[in-house]
Amino acid sequence: MTLPRITLLAALLLASPAAAQLQITPPATIPSPAPEKQKKETTKDKPKVAPHTITRKKEAAPAPKPSASPSPTLPATVIPAPATDNSNVDLVFGAYQRGQYKTAFDLASARAKTGDAKAMTMLGELYSNAMGIRRDYAKALEWYKRASDAGDREAMFALAMLRISGRGGPVDKGEAVKLMASAAKLGEPKAAYNLALLYLDGQTLPQDVKRSAELLRQAADAGLPEAQYALATFYKEGTGVPKDAERSVRLLQAASLADNVDAEVEYAIAMFNGTGTPKNQPAAVAMLRKASRQGSAIAQNRLAWVLINGMGTTVDKIEGFKWHLVAKTSGKGDPELDKQLSDLPADDRAKAEAAARKWLGTK
Repeated sequence: MTLPRITLLAALLLASPAAAQLQITPPATIPSPAPEKQKKETTKDKPKVAPHTITRKKEAAPAPKPSASPSPTLPATVIPAPATDNSNVDLVFGAYQRGQYKTAFDLASARAKTGDAKAMTMLGELYSNAMGIRRDYAKALEWYKRASDAGDREAMFALAMLRISGRGGPVDKGEAVKLMASAAKLGEPKAAYNLALLYLDGQTLPQDVKRSAELLRQAADAGLPEAQYALATFYKEGTGVPKDAERSVRLLQAASLADNVDAEVEYAIAMFNGTGTPKNQPAAVAMLRKASRQGSAIAQNRLAWVLINGMGTTVDKIEGFKWHLVAKTSGKGDPELDKQLSDLPADDRAKAEAAARKWLGTK
């Protein structure tokens, strides 16, 4: 069984603003020798992972400006997997999944006394996230440590996250890396993914894009959508792996099926342009609609362009300008679309503005 929440070390794969156009084209997002400097988390000589952008017709695309990645100091959230041959452990996880955290705590406490590593990991989870009991990072760390010593890979990853964030004790990045590496060797995909980010970032570990790609492949093969998206970007740009547009698109498709919004935007662009996959503009527009409804401002901006200009779909300026106005509230404004909106008949402009307010839940 798996529980619903994942906390990752860094949201490294953020989209960058760009102006839309009658053709969707990908800029170079991971230049090899000297990529653009990223705020706080990267330096000049570090490769970036970023999705495609859309450029204006007859104009050069502006250089993408990736958003700063959050600092890798997040609390650990474990997704423990119960032993299928232990009905007592299944009872613990069943209570957890039903939101009966106090029952899960009581059951796990009893199981932990018998040396059950999964139960110990569950106790760490409950203490770390204040589920059924007051949050206590020190106790969470203690239980994760006991489960980790007993060989539980989920606990190793969770303990690594606490060590790297300094919750429950002093920061110890060295131990965190060792724990992540051990968990990754045991097949924990979240550990492999986060270790890959550390190799890509080049601060905690020496930068090694090939090793990063290997770890991303391990996590992607295990079905982790974030890793599938990241590895797709590596294959698109030839970072640590040979360029392979078709393989990139297959990974984007897999991540999209798991509702990874960034992958949905990239996959839509690939289908729109026929890059690494047969061109299918109606399917691309449908994917942009999905990502837009999921709150992606970049998808909303691209969808605005295709609806306003009738690219791969029928023209719908009211709906298109609605998405333009929605995207604008998230900082993805577009001066060209602003100009076109000002030229819209007053009645249509009022309808678009009303539709945007309705979507945003404002008056």
